[in-house]
Amino acid sequence: MTAPAGQVLHVQKVAGISGSEAHLLQLLPALRERGWDVEFLMLHEDEPGAWEFARELRARGVPLDDVRLRADVDPIAYAEVAALLARRRPRILHTHLVHADVYGQIAGAMARTPLRLSTKHGFNWFREGRFFGLADRAVASLAHVHIAISQGLARYLAEMEGFDESGFEIVHYGIAARNSVTPYAGSEPHLLCVGRLIPVKGHLVLLRALMQARTRVSDLVLDIAGSGPLEPALRAYARELGLGDAVRFLGFVSPVQTAIEQSAIIVVPSLGEGFGMVALEAMERGRPVIASAVGGLPELVADGETGLVVSPGDAEELAEAMVALAGDLSRAAVMGEAGRRRALESFTQERSTKAIEALYRRELDSASS
Repeated sequence: MTAPAGQVLHVQKVAGISGSEAHLLQLLPALRERGWDVEFLMLHEDEPGAWEFARELRARGVPLDDVRLRADVDPIAYAEVAALLARRRPRILHTHLVHADVYGQIAGAMARTPLRLSTKHGFNWFREGRFFGLADRAVASLAHVHIAISQGLARYLAEMEGFDESGFEIVHYGIAARNSVTPYAGSEPHLLCVGRLIPVKGHLVLLRALMQARTRVSDLVLDIAGSGPLEPALRAYARELGLGDAVRFLGFVSPVQTAIEQSAIIVVPSLGEGFGMVALEAMERGRPVIASAVGGLPELVADGETGLVVSPGDAEELAEAMVALAGDLSRAAVMGEAGRRRALESFTQERSTKAIEALYRRELDSASS
């Protein structure tokens, strides 16, 4: 079935390639392949990571414009966004994350863009501020369709900002199947944690749990992939806990699948997570996941089947889960196989793309009837 005529403009502020950006790098080319005239407007602060994303997206055949933000509230940038919408007159405007909502939805309403959608992608501490919630709901009221990347995120937004949880369409991220999986071949239990080194990712809890787990599984080792402002403190804390030889800081790793394949178990100890793309990448690579019960992670990881789900911030419970899997690598391997099946049955990129496409068609059909 051919896509309806008319341009689809996606908008997001980009600083580098993380969960939402990786999602767009898959979604936008897939929509174009299905006949949608998709373009992208990148809001940015001239970071190197933004231009890396721009190169990747253009290489996938998606046209891209950019607007530089000189401050969080930049009247010049707003005028540039409004002018672009007035020139292009897209039929569908789809914004992602806070900055794109503020600039795009306001400008889109002023330009009378026929269909406006907003996707909420992540957990953020600033959402707990009362006035932020009021402002976010006010801007969100300009969108016709609200999307959350997990039911857990929709619930969090309802609790923190006063959104109606039932008002969100839930569209999970998806992943493309890669080549066949190589089973973990190591003899010692090797853990991996992937994520920015920032407080919400739960690394301090992870290190405490590792110290406890090693009293029962003495050869347990951990790789931490990622960079961020907490790195010096985490290195010092690992030494303080006597984990100097048990923890390796890998820095930024690309492609992350290589690190996953070299590990027996993936740990996602986040204190807040909109979806949990690392967990899905681990499942696609046939690795079991130990994950916190936050955001979308319990929707991904089937507790006791494809991994173990633990209470966020609970070092003792996390240590117990580590011991349970690290002490029985054959059980861990079976869970990894089940995780791959689950990923390829329920969380494919094709499924995610079709869900977005179905929303576009539903709303366009409704508007024309």
